[in-house]
Amino acid sequence: MATGYSHRGRTSEQRARSVLPTGATINIEEFYAQDERRRRSEEIELGTEWRDADGARYELSWVADTGELYVMREPNVPMTEDPFGDVYRSDVPVDEITVAVVGWVPERGQMEQVLDGWEQAMAGPNSVAWVAGRLRQHGVPRQQASI
Repeated sequence: MATGYSHRGRTSEQRARSVLPTGATINIEEFYAQDERRRRSEEIELGTEWRDADGARYELSWVADTGELYVMREPNVPMTEDPFGDVYRSDVPVDEITVAVVGWVPERGQMEQVLDGWEQAMAGPNSVAWVAGRLRQHGVPRQQASI
């Protein structure tokens, strides 16, 4: 981030949108309903513990059939422990699970090259900024060019 950048008064989702070159943010069901190829396609998960500057958690995935690289953000929800000691997330309404397409990479090999080192980068603070930087560095567009 540039020196002097201030994010006061903005939610972590708004800050993530300013860091990541996202399009519209929609809920997970709307995302899949917009293009059936997304439901049928192989998805490559690229980590579930990406964080923004405020610690909000994101998952990063690539959809093989569409070439879309997207982030999914779940709200912070309370964890519940069952009588057997297993810990799980409480129910999260679908409307609160948001998705934003952050890039279009048509080939798996290219996607792997762009995100080379993601396993190590994810563990760092504000790791979504690393994703945004890699996408910019490699000139990854948000969506497929119109034909």
